[in-house]
Amino acid sequence: MQKQPATTTAILLMSCPDQPGIVSAISGFISENSGNILHLEQHVDSEVGAFFMRVEWEVDGFAISRSEIKSAFAPLAEKFSMEWALHFSDIKPRVAIFVTKDNHCIYDLLSRHESGELPMEVPLIISNRMDLKPAADRFGIPFYHFPITKATKAAQEAEEIALLREQRIDTVVLARYMQILSSQMVDAFPSQIINIHHSFLPAFPGARPYHSAHARGVKLIGATSHYVTEELDEGPIIAQDVIRVSHRDSVKDFVRKGKDLEQVVLSRAVWNHLRRRVLPFRNQTVVFG
Repeated sequence: MQKQPATTTAILLMSCPDQPGIVSAISGFISENSGNILHLEQHVDSEVGAFFMRVEWEVDGFAISRSEIKSAFAPLAEKFSMEWALHFSDIKPRVAIFVTKDNHCIYDLLSRHESGELPMEVPLIISNRMDLKPAADRFGIPFYHFPITKATKAAQEAEEIALLREQRIDTVVLARYMQILSSQMVDAFPSQIINIHHSFLPAFPGARPYHSAHARGVKLIGATSHYVTEELDEGPIIAQDVIRVSHRDSVKDFVRKGKDLEQVVLSRAVWNHLRRRVLPFRNQTVVFG
């Protein structure tokens, strides 16, 4: 993980049809206004003719006030038919963590947050069960219980959305939240809900995938973190990793190693999202290094 700049920076994420002059135009816009570029990364997908860029520059000394950068940049964005977003490094995303009963991912996220590794605010934790209220209490974070059944799902999710709006949440992290989100929740937070799960799908579905994988004698365990879409577990992937296993490993070893991997992969995905390094495109992502 790269070190976060000491000064406040502006971060531009953009995509557009590939064409000549994009890099020159954007870097020119920044340099002409006395901006000091710290990072500039680009990628061209030649198969679809798309161009992607992340550029980060210092706000101090920039000739345009931060409140006016968007309006000043808009004509250039229109010229190249860009889809773009502008962020500032001193504004920490407000993150809601959703949990059920597994505690390994939430403790990892909150520990990294407490140490300052994850630059975010966590105003609340939401759960469909009461099991992890002690974790929220330990870190001094308000805990909200929304028990969900088939009959109450729509109403409960509507209340959750209202709470998230009230708390100005811009990112939702599903830290082993064992509920399928409805379209109303997904539509309310497009490319803002991050999920984690094992990578055994679709070969080993169900509630006991590690047991099934162990019985089959798999040699790799994986974890996948992705943005949530209406297609279950098929959203744009942000981070993945694998670890080797063998015949020497028991089911408990599979589960232990799998949980370790889930923690690492989820935190990596969240960190990249928080640092504005992820650019969703169709059902893929460009993750800048």
